[in-house]
Amino acid sequence: MVTGKLGLVWRYWMHKHFAALTKNSFLTQLASYSLVGVAINLAGFLIYLLLTWKWLDPKMAVSLMYPIGAFLGYFGNSKLAFFYSGSHLFGLLRYVLAHFIGYGTNIAILYTFVDLLGYPHPFIQAIAIFVVAGILFLLFRYYVFPQKALA
Repeated sequence: MVTGKLGLVWRYWMHKHFAALTKNSFLTQLASYSLVGVAINLAGFLIYLLLTWKWLDPKMAVSLMYPIGAFLGYFGNSKLAFFYSGSHLFGLLRYVLAHFIGYGTNIAILYTFVDLLGYPHPFIQAIAIFVVAGILFLLFRYYVFPQKALA
């Protein structure tokens, strides 16, 4: 399985460069989650800017892009960031619920700061990415991909 081999390579690299960290440590998970998130969100944000440049309302663009990023993120986060070994059915169900919270937060931020207060949407969406990422990290660590012994 490619994902399994990729996960082993990632864990080996993280352990080699950050020997004091374990796969359950907060810092290891945060670093891995950040790398997965930067890759997915950078590509998604560039596509968001393209979609909103002439065609779509910002909330519609987020509504289209969010599920794609979430789908890609499940595989990266479950294997590379949180080393999840539980049932993927239950993990995926919890993951979807966490992303409903993340999506709702994102839309609420856009509505409040763009529609009500009139700030430029690219700036607000860039901030929203970080706010939602922080919320999702905590949900992923403690709810979606829980582990018995967290460091």
